[in-house]
Amino acid sequence: MNRHWKTLRWVGGVDGTLFLIDQTLLPTEFREIECRDVETVVEAIKTLRVRGAPAIGVAAAYGVCLGIQPAIGKAESTFFERLQNVSEQLAASRPTAVNLFWALKRMQDKAESLRGRPTKEIAAALLDETRAIHEEDRRMCRAIGRHGAELLQDGQGVLTHCNAGGLATSDYGTALAVIYAAAESGKTLHVYVDETRPLLQGARLTTWELQQRGIEVTLICDSMAAVVMREGRVQAVITGADRIAANGDAANKIGTYGLAVLAKAHNIPFYVAAPSSTFDLSIPDGTQIPIEERNSREITHGFGRQTAPDNIQVYNPAFDVTPAELITAIVCERGVIRPVRRETIFEMLS
Repeated sequence: MNRHWKTLRWVGGVDGTLFLIDQTLLPTEFREIECRDVETVVEAIKTLRVRGAPAIGVAAAYGVCLGIQPAIGKAESTFFERLQNVSEQLAASRPTAVNLFWALKRMQDKAESLRGRPTKEIAAALLDETRAIHEEDRRMCRAIGRHGAELLQDGQGVLTHCNAGGLATSDYGTALAVIYAAAESGKTLHVYVDETRPLLQGARLTTWELQQRGIEVTLICDSMAAVVMREGRVQAVITGADRIAANGDAANKIGTYGLAVLAKAHNIPFYVAAPSSTFDLSIPDGTQIPIEERNSREITHGFGRQTAPDNIQVYNPAFDVTPAELITAIVCERGVIRPVRRETIFEMLS
C-alpha cells in the first residue's frame, strides 16, 4: 500500500503554518497538529507528538520559522533577539537527539550570514533553508536504504526496536529504510518488532508503518528478544540512533543496548542506521552523550492507567548507549561503516 501521509508539512510562505502527525494517538487515531507558534512545536517535541532524531531536527527548523514570524519587519536587533530566544526554547525541548542542535545551528548560521538584509528577506531565506533540510533528509533516507539493503538477505528475520521509519524522519526512515529498500529489491523479510516500553513506539508506530508497506511483521514484548534469537527466527538486528559519538558509540531508545548484547551472544549482526547529521564528532565516546530522563508517570501510569504503587521510586532514562564494539556496521547516506571505529567513521564522513 502506498502511504499518503507526511510526518511534517509546511503550508504557506514565511507567514505559514506547520502541520505534524500527532504520533501519541497512533495507531488507533490519525490526527495532525496545526502549529502556528514555536510553543506548540516545543510542546510537540517534549511530549513525543513528533519524535525520531531526524524528524525532530526538521521540526525544530520549522519551529524557528514560526518563532520569528512576530519579528518580521521589525528592527534587526529585535529580529535576532527573537531568533536567539526561539532557538533556546527549542534547544531545551530534548537533550539527546543531536539533529535538533545541528538544525538550530544551521538556521542560526544562515541568519548570521544575512545580517544587514531586510528581516523579511532573512525570514524567507530561513524558510528556504528549512525546506532544504527537509529535502536533504528525504534524500538521505533513500540513500541509507540503498546502502543498507545489501546487508539483508532474502528470507531473513530482522528484529528492530522503537521506531526508525517514516514517522521518525521526513520520508523513508533510517532502520526501516533498509528494510523497505531490501523488500523493494525483491527480498522477502519477516520483521520482528519490540514493543519498546514504556511508550510502545514499536507496537504503536513501527508495526503500523510496516503494515502500511505490506511487510510481514510480528510484534513481541521487549523481554522476548532473546527467545526469538535462540529459536533462530532472527538473523539480523537493525535500529536507528539519536546520537553517535566519534568512536561509534550510539545512543538510541532505551533497550537498544540490551539487544546488542543479546545479538553478540547469539552471533547475530547488529546494525545501526542513521544520517551523518546524527554523528557528534565533538563527543569522543558514549560516556559524554547526555541521556534524557523522562517523567516517572510514563512507567507508573502508562497510557492513563496506574500500574505501580503510589510513591514508588522510578528510574526512567529515555535512551541508552550501545558501545561501538557491539555494532557490526553503521549505515549512513554515504555508505556502510565497517568496522565501527573512530578511523573508519572519520574516513567516511570526511
